Amino acid sequence: MRKIRIIAATMGLTVMSLAGVAQEEDEGPIAFTYATYFNCDGGPLAAADKVIADDAERMNGLVEDGTISAWGWLAHHTGGQWSRIFYYQAATMVALLDASAAVQDAGDDDEEGDDADAADDNDVFRTTCPRHDDYIWQVENGSGGEKRGKVGFSVYHVCDIGREDRADEIVAEHVAPILDQFVEDGKLTSWGWSSHVVGGKYRKLQTMTAPDVKSLMKARGDAIAAMYGEDGEDDEAGAEFTEICGPHVDYIWNIQLENT
Repeated sequence: MRKIRIIAATMGLTVMSLAGVAQEEDEGPIAFTYATYFNCDGGPLAAADKVIADDAERMNGLVEDGTISAWGWLAHHTGGQWSRIFYYQAATMVALLDASAAVQDAGDDDEEGDDADAADDNDVFRTTCPRHDDYIWQVENGSGGEKRGKVGFSVYHVCDIGREDRADEIVAEHVAPILDQFVEDGKLTSWGWSSHVVGGKYRKLQTMTAPDVKSLMKARGDAIAAMYGEDGEDDEAGAEFTEICGPHVDYIWNIQLENT
């Protein structure tokens, strides 16, 4: 297998995704996610996709040996300016930071000629995806189990920093039961809620996955109706959440490669 050094060439210190361990009350973060969001306007995106696919065996090996707990490569379907996401995940911040060297280091046992091939792949990737934004996310809440769908919906929230803890409480008390039921009923495959640790302006990340775009959008519409209904406490909680984390950007992602 030719090992690719593209990760070291393009990633800075930064889900995004939830590997899928349910959070119990009063426990700490579920996991930490190191995510790089790429702007790819330098050529055919299939070239960048091939570079990551060629490195998939090595990344899967890092999951198998416990260096990381998950990794993935997601492709833009609908939404903002980001074209692709590369992410990996670990159970703790220390483990995440320790894993960064292994993720970025292709090793010293390349076969003859592989170094040149890897350099060519790096050049292709940098040309295709010349800019990126880096985040570390702390996974706070989400569905149980390891299964995720083939498509994902992500909401990147700009929030009032002084009231973020209250937003987490609202998610735990009012949103989580709704989305957990959606997963149990098969309307969604998974969902997650993450907090900003390092990165840009987005402070909270809500994700959900489903088998296909149509079922994803149907579930999202039903979830919004349930969260921001017309009666009682949940309606008030929804309005309060919107006050705290109103501005946001939505994306739909095709999950091209993933090992959780």
